[in-house]
Amino acid sequence: MPRKPSRKPQLPKLPKGEAEQVRIRREIGHDFALKQDRFGRQRLTNGTAEARRVYEVSNGGYTSTGGIVRLRNVDPLVGITSLTRQQREAGGRFRDDFERAAREGLQPQSWSERVDGGRVGGGIPDRVLSAGRAHAQAAAALAHWEVAEVVRRICLEGQSVKAIAERTGEGRDVVVKLLKVGLDLLAVHYGMMMGRRAG
Repeated sequence: MPRKPSRKPQLPKLPKGEAEQVRIRREIGHDFALKQDRFGRQRLTNGTAEARRVYEVSNGGYTSTGGIVRLRNVDPLVGITSLTRQQREAGGRFRDDFERAAREGLQPQSWSERVDGGRVGGGIPDRVLSAGRAHAQAAAALAHWEVAEVVRRICLEGQSVKAIAERTGEGRDVVVKLLKVGLDLLAVHYGMMMGRRAG
């Protein structure tokens, strides 16, 4: 009796919700939250805040047919889809510098670090000074106060473009333009332009 050809093993199906979230992210270019599994399929990166966010699309669920993507409780740097990857990275690094400066400044210091008679600056550890200095230099690179204000409110406070536009009376496009100018200035400061990065 001839043997039946063995059927190729079927890949386990992606959960319906995850498959839809992967599709939406790919359509709008938010593929930074995706990774390939061992079968070569794109999946959400489990355990990350980005993977927990839910993207909703109006108009039947497709951006290609004019659907509008809505994101709830999202990091503004991720939610503003017109930002480039470089602009997002620059904003993220600015936020990291700020958080590191705040975090290091609040940490209790060991007595061995605090008692240092020959040290300038009262024995403050170098890592605290470095974190504060990095943030201050990045903030200074923003130059104009309006640009600095928008970058600070969006990157550090997580305010939305809509909230800033309503408070200032400016159009949303003006707020986004100021943000982009600021993020480009930060990218130059951090050496991200031309593929270079500052240390």
